[in-house]
Amino acid sequence: MKLFLDTGIGRGVCDAFRALGYDILWAGDWAENPGDQKIVNSAFQDNRILVTLDKDFGEPAVVLEQPHGGIIRLVNWSIRRQTDICFTLLDRYAVDLLTGAIVTAEPGRIRIRPPVLEPDSP
Repeated sequence: MKLFLDTGIGRGVCDAFRALGYDILWAGDWAENPGDQKIVNSAFQDNRILVTLDKDFGEPAVVLEQPHGGIIRLVNWSIRRQTDICFTLLDRYAVDLLTGAIVTAEPGRIRIRPPVLEPDSP
């Protein structure tokens, strides 16, 4: 599975996923932050699920309906818990995420926003 980890996700999470053979791109390795729209676009073009702490990705993904390859948003999780919750979410919601869902996880609550489906063409 291919993931794009935003800068707010700790290096330890990145290292844990890489150690298990995941294909990881981490924005923390970049010289500068290119901005949310470019990150969403880059993740989509490379068929990666975006993992972030940032609620601002809702604008390009939901408001602007920018295509994306699935988004996991972690809310109020300690750095120590980020790895475990990501593994759990990927295990439980991989199919949803790979079809473009947004999964928001906070302690005691998980929300899934299904992908916006294109209407059938006549």
